[in-house]
Amino acid sequence: MGAEIVIVNYGMGNLHSVAKALEQVGARVHVSSEPAHVARARGIVLPGVGAFGEAVRNLAATGCREVLIERIAAGAPFLGICLGLQLLVPTSEENPGQPGLAILPGRCRRFANGKKVPHIGWNEIEFAPGHPLLAGIPSGTHFYFVHSYYVETDRPEDTAARCDYGGECFTAVAARDRVFAVQFHPEKSQRMGLRLLSNFVRWVQAG
Repeated sequence: MGAEIVIVNYGMGNLHSVAKALEQVGARVHVSSEPAHVARARGIVLPGVGAFGEAVRNLAATGCREVLIERIAAGAPFLGICLGLQLLVPTSEENPGQPGLAILPGRCRRFANGKKVPHIGWNEIEFAPGHPLLAGIPSGTHFYFVHSYYVETDRPEDTAARCDYGGECFTAVAARDRVFAVQFHPEKSQRMGLRLLSNFVRWVQAG
């Protein structure tokens, strides 16, 4: 039987496609906005598409914000997707007055003027091998992106993979301890996206 993974529902993004992709690779998935469910989850997924400020407010309204911070600090396996990565830093240029979860030091920036935003489509990520969630995925693999903002980490070691968009290099994957978050959408990235999600499920099952 697969791991019990809770996908946090805070009203941002297509939860159905994330849930179906995780179920496809063998996970037992529960979509919930209840803090008690997040508190008991073996693994946590925070997806999201939309505005940083609205996401922060919605997480607080559900009561999941503090539980997320507590569970991540306790070492629960965590996967952030797209906006779920951006929410890990303290602040975003999109909504400077709205504090993020502040799990990783850094900030969220908008792509420089002159670039077409949002950045939509397939782009390759580059990384050094070693992280278990990237096992079986070659550096240079293409994943599917949709975003106008990106994370800039303060600690180089928190960036596990990078992507280049028109000469602007940004964090495609952030990782520290049991936290792993991606700017792209693995649920839309076909075989290699499913491989990453399968790696996450095994990571959760390993405890």
